[in-house]
Order: sequence, then C-alpha cells, then structure tokens
Amino acid sequence: MPNDSRTTVRNAWKAFASHDPGRIAAVLTEDAEWLAPEGNATAVALGCPSHLVGREAIVRFLAEDFPRLFARDVEVVLHGIHADGDRVTVEETMTATLADGGRYANDYCFVFELRDGLVHRVREYMDTARGHRMIFGADPAR
Repeated sequence: MPNDSRTTVRNAWKAFASHDPGRIAAVLTEDAEWLAPEGNATAVALGCPSHLVGREAIVRFLAEDFPRLFARDVEVVLHGIHADGDRVTVEETMTATLADGGRYANDYCFVFELRDGLVHRVREYMDTARGHRMIFGADPAR
C-alpha cells in the first residue's frame, strides 16, 4: 500500500485522541520515545518531562496528563501528512479549552518514525512562545 505509513499515523492519532490506555499502547513500540521542546508550556504546566521514554510513559501522558490541561473541545485540524517510507511528517493546528476555561490554539509539526508498523519515535515541534502565552498569559522569558 503506498499510503500504509500515513494510515498507521492517522490510526495512531485516533488512538491518542481516545485517551484509552489500551488503544494508545497498541500503536506504540515498547521502547517508544516522544521528544518535545525543552520547557514547552504543556510540560511545564503539567510538571511532566518534555522527553517521554517508553510506552508506559507516553500512555500515561496521553491518557491521564494531557486531559488535565486540555480539558475539552480538543480539535486537531490536519494540514498535511507527508510520508517517506517509515518517516511521516504531520502538520496540524490544535485547539482546545484549557482546564481554567481559557482557549488554546497552536500550530504543530510532528515527525513520526515507525518500526514494524508501530510508532517508535515522535519529534514534536511547535511555537513554544505562543504556547506559553496561551497557557500562562505571558512569554516564558518574563
């Protein structure tokens, strides 16, 4: 299938959005990693590391931690999914209502590395200053 890796990533997004630990675990390798920019607002607000190592850590973050900050109305608009073998790049915008009732909107780019049909590594890129403004109301340097 020419779009097999894209389909794998689309299915992974659906599993992540479900917040169901079993569904999330099923799309990740045991030694999966999720790397986000150091000091990003989500990690700071939740007291979580920006580099998650292992299936269990990623499942816990997506099933338990993420919903504590992004409380409802989470919507992801995909702008593009680009695949080159087992490497898939996703461009998206995420909006949500934060736990304190504030609105969140930010643009993201994710690079997924697949292994044996599962997500092995995710590298996450976003506008970190905008994330801080959305979550804390100020730039991180202030």
